[in-house]
Amino acid sequence: MKHISSLAGGVALGSAGVIMMSVLSGCEAQQQQEQQQQNRFLVIEQQANGKYIVTEEMPTDGPNRAIIREKDANGNTIERFMSEEEMKALAEQEYKKVQDGTSETVQSGDSSAGMGLAGTILAVAAGSLLGNMIGNALMNNKNFAKNSASTNKSAYSRSAASKASKSSSSKKSFFGGSNSRTSSQGSRSYGG
Repeated sequence: MKHISSLAGGVALGSAGVIMMSVLSGCEAQQQQEQQQQNRFLVIEQQANGKYIVTEEMPTDGPNRAIIREKDANGNTIERFMSEEEMKALAEQEYKKVQDGTSETVQSGDSSAGMGLAGTILAVAAGSLLGNMIGNALMNNKNFAKNSASTNKSAYSRSAASKASKSSSSKKSFFGGSNSRTSSQGSRSYGG
């Protein structure tokens, strides 16, 4: 009888662990969705090759907006402001290219040197500009996710990626850690 009660306790503990994992996974997914749809203030800089990268990114309570730093014919840096409407129009234009398969955001080439302005905006702010469903669908594309990560050189992006990897590794160690006290309890049987 002792073994049956110990087995039932193990099953209950295992079920509780599975429920806890699904709750934690749901929280992480919700956090990623909130991060995707949160409005951003971006600083996008043109590189020597004519491509663009994000150098600064900050979450904002206001509308999406960006400062675009480009070089003029004389090599002087010029900054211009881009409103949310302009950003959204470029993102929609690039998303149509994604659907056609012609967007550089879904190509398998090297995007570490940047992308065009529309591709850069779509890669960084698709969820907040076009909606969460489109943002999630794009991030499920391996090439898009890789290009998005390599185009965003901001400290905020690196910090968010670091937090996401730490939370996923801490979940694994929480349930999968080898604590000698926990493993020795599994062989004990309680009861009379």
